[in-house]
Amino acid sequence: MPKIRVLVVDDAVVVRRLVTDLLSADPDVEVVGVAANGRLALAKLDQLSPDLVTLDIEMPEMDGLETLVHLRKLRPKLPVIMFSTLTERGASATMEALARGASDYVTKPANVGSVTQAQAQIRDELIPKIKVLCGRVPTPRTPALAARAATVPPRLALPSRADILAIGVSTGGPNALAVVLPQLPADFPLPIVIVQHMPPVFTRCLAERLSGSCRIEVREGEEGGELRPGLAWIAPGDFHMTLRRVGAAVRLVLNQDPPENSCRPAVDPLFRSVAELYGAQTLSLVLTGMGHDGLRGAELIREARGQVLAQDESSSVVWGMPGAVVSAGLADRVLPLDGIASELMQRAQVGRPLRFTQPLAR
Repeated sequence: MPKIRVLVVDDAVVVRRLVTDLLSADPDVEVVGVAANGRLALAKLDQLSPDLVTLDIEMPEMDGLETLVHLRKLRPKLPVIMFSTLTERGASATMEALARGASDYVTKPANVGSVTQAQAQIRDELIPKIKVLCGRVPTPRTPALAARAATVPPRLALPSRADILAIGVSTGGPNALAVVLPQLPADFPLPIVIVQHMPPVFTRCLAERLSGSCRIEVREGEEGGELRPGLAWIAPGDFHMTLRRVGAAVRLVLNQDPPENSCRPAVDPLFRSVAELYGAQTLSLVLTGMGHDGLRGAELIREARGQVLAQDESSSVVWGMPGAVVSAGLADRVLPLDGIASELMQRAQVGRPLRFTQPLAR
């Protein structure tokens, strides 16, 4: 199989060398060129024909955001991974880059203590994303998943009333959420809890961006935050988010327990607590993402007779998380991204007076 051809774009010589050395050490990856700014990168596209581009955000002459706009006109499907900083400005620019068509992002190391640690952090985060976005990681269809499918409880002929919507998502998630959530009306009858794999600062920026485009309210999760219909809580970066009943209310509980599935926040802890508190009244959704986080939690939701929806492969940036759920036989329905909001509305209406017939137009 031919190597994955990567073009590295960054104005810093040290970063270009670091990324080039790390990628070149992987037998499946070849760095076919480097560029110090966006203008040079665009000029090299035809000559180099890369399979993927890594793109810094802050560069002279033509920055990453402007470069991305031009690149998308020339190569609409070319995978692009942005390099970002763990800052408010970096998070905001990354959200904008994802909205403009970037495939994913990697954060530059900060306060890691050594060059070796910095190299390891970039390698461990960047190379798996390159391979997934270039189709070198197969959709999960393992014997273990097939065995799980054989033990899944049968689906109910009719869904029961749902009292909560729990969502798990990763790679491609900000754009997927930006499609689904704005279609929900302000008086959507369910509280919503979301785990999107993101670092600190980024989750707050994502919540603010979504809240500005949605009729429902979207906030970053906070200790003791109360669930209520029409309010979506997004787990904060570096914290697992779970639920606890306090009197008549259900509130958020944040913790820094060890990462699960190499993630914190992770989907499984949230799904576990939702299944425990809401049981058959759970409506869950697994959207685009790498890996299999959410699989075990989806099993527990189905065991409790709750509902599990999954995004389909063709509309997912990466069909890892939803693919694992589907392959395990856990999904009640598998839906394209543009059909999910309508399905959520129909299921949210079960057991309630009919108020809505269609999701609001985007």
